[in-house]
Amino acid sequence: MAVVVETSVWEPSPALYVFIFFACLFSILFFPYASGTANTSAASVAKAPSLFDHGGSPTASSFRFQRNFLLLYSLASVMEGLWSVFGEFELAYYGLSKEKMVLYLCVGFAASISIGSLLGVVCDLIGPKKVCFFFCLLHLLVGLLKRIIPHPSVWMASICLSITSSVFSFGFETWMVVQHDEQGHRQDMLSETFWLMSFFESACLIGSQVFSNWLIGNNAERSMAAHSTAAIFLAAISLVCLTKGCKEIPHKVALKEYRASFRAYIVGDKRIWLLAWAQACLHFSVAVFWILWAPTIVADGREVHLGLIYPCFLGSRMLGSTVFPWLISGLSSLRTEDCLVYAFIVLGLVMSITAYDYQEVGMLVTLFCIFHAGLGVVLPSLARLRTMYVPNALRGGMISLSQAPANAAILLFLVQGKYHNNIGNSTIIAFSALGLFTAAGCMHVLKRWGKQPYQNWHKL
Repeated sequence: MAVVVETSVWEPSPALYVFIFFACLFSILFFPYASGTANTSAASVAKAPSLFDHGGSPTASSFRFQRNFLLLYSLASVMEGLWSVFGEFELAYYGLSKEKMVLYLCVGFAASISIGSLLGVVCDLIGPKKVCFFFCLLHLLVGLLKRIIPHPSVWMASICLSITSSVFSFGFETWMVVQHDEQGHRQDMLSETFWLMSFFESACLIGSQVFSNWLIGNNAERSMAAHSTAAIFLAAISLVCLTKGCKEIPHKVALKEYRASFRAYIVGDKRIWLLAWAQACLHFSVAVFWILWAPTIVADGREVHLGLIYPCFLGSRMLGSTVFPWLISGLSSLRTEDCLVYAFIVLGLVMSITAYDYQEVGMLVTLFCIFHAGLGVVLPSLARLRTMYVPNALRGGMISLSQAPANAAILLFLVQGKYHNNIGNSTIIAFSALGLFTAAGCMHVLKRWGKQPYQNWHKL
């Protein structure tokens, strides 16, 4: 008599989606009342403006600026998400083997090191709006390349998309901060915009996955063409928004002057070195996660619906970003550096458990959701510290150059670990955990060193 072995495919419970949705909704809607109650209870403190208090003439223009920027940033997030959703499926469709897929990633990170790292400096010199325009043009180019040519060069696409990812990490934030300061909008809206950027980016990445899954259908050949058409359409809309709706006050900065300022305010400030190291460690750990999360979950032949787990991670990051205003609103006595110390420790512990302790799928998904909830807190917190410590005129260069060592480390581990099989996945994850713990130490030292009152030195 034959024995029938039943196999089941693991997928997250629908209750998890419901919990994340209502938790985000509660955090956003309840915060203004909690903030108002906290400020009312203090007799000597006037009621602080809430997240949704945009009344009055000065704040109306600030709200309009914030809304227009978030629309543009959301379009850019969808474009970034469209190309990342297909992943190995698209590369396999174009006939790449596993070894060539790893080489594809290596080429991308090499482009990020050699070209992406310098684009931050170019962003500061010529203006962030032009770099954002370049970002949209590259997406348009890749879309046209894949739409027109039946079998396009995946290596060219890898280089272009890696450059766009580098620009996305600093270009839009730099443009927003510079224009926010030049147009004289109220400063407290910067922190609001930082967490809204993380929130909208995660929501748009989920939306891009839904859109891509709808495009893919049952016909891979037709879906690839439709996928590229959607990217072309979004890139064209973004270019129109940048050209017509987004204004930029032009600045001409001489290279010699920029080098002197960078040496004085970035290289010569040890506090910015600490901040840069924390950024690099976070960038490295996030890249390691997205490369290894699927192989870790499906280890030992476990069958999992990866497409249903992906939204859980991004939803957790949305939830974590809604926690950020609670931490900086005055309801908490913690400074931003304190929040980052605790958040980096939690992220490091999650990666440590993943590296050295075998877990079931449910526990792994829980740990990875905690990791992304921590990211939702860390990303706007680091952006807030950059506003405190980094001059606006040097912001793009500081962010892009701080990512260079992280990209170099990722490239090294890809070559040694995934291409030559000299390093195991658990070792790579352990290194990312170690980096996160050192980032927590950097934030602790940064808090102890303190900061001088904010001056006009950011307007170089």
